[in-house]
Amino acid sequence: MTPALPMFPLNSVVFPTMAVPLHVFEERYRALVRRVLAEPDPARRVFGTVAIREGYEVGEHGKQELYRVGCRLQVTDATEHSDGSYDVLTIARDRFRLHGMDVSGAFPLGDITDLVDRRTAVPQRVIDGAIEAFTVYRGALAEIRAELHTGSLPRDPVYLAWVLASVSPLTFPDRQSLLEESDPAERLRMITGLFRDELRAMSVIASLPATDVARTGWSPN
Repeated sequence: MTPALPMFPLNSVVFPTMAVPLHVFEERYRALVRRVLAEPDPARRVFGTVAIREGYEVGEHGKQELYRVGCRLQVTDATEHSDGSYDVLTIARDRFRLHGMDVSGAFPLGDITDLVDRRTAVPQRVIDGAIEAFTVYRGALAEIRAELHTGSLPRDPVYLAWVLASVSPLTFPDRQSLLEESDPAERLRMITGLFRDELRAMSVIASLPATDVARTGWSPN
């Protein structure tokens, strides 16, 4: 059995390989950080996060509705402030499925099982197609805002998908769908399709990516 994992739900979807900075000020999450930092082995200074489907990250605002697939975060640096809050830097490692959460203690604990990718070969055309779609999307977006991910892209299909997902302004549901997909080839096909959909939408409303259009308040007047 996987031991219960300290949990810190967030109003964002986190992908493996992402650097995730956190400002921790609520007492239950301060207690979580203290517990994690007390672990002598740096590789075991971990906690989990899942995206909040409905509700809030902090405060007593009623029950949170959580997505069930999230990421394990490893603490790489932490600074405690005089008011007891922390600034914490984490790296997202692997995925898990959350089966339930115990909130009766000092901080939430999740009942989880690890998720692993299917061991399937990824055709080279799928890798090339994802890189090409992102390159075209990045070029189109650079005309109206700062360019995305100016560095070189990895060729490993698993790492490539997470990098593309991490740096792209995808919608919240799209991000969660990518995180939940366990077939590396299908994950790349999904993100390729999302980039192409964005390009088609931008050709109609050229001033905004479709993800920004989805977040824009429209008036019927």
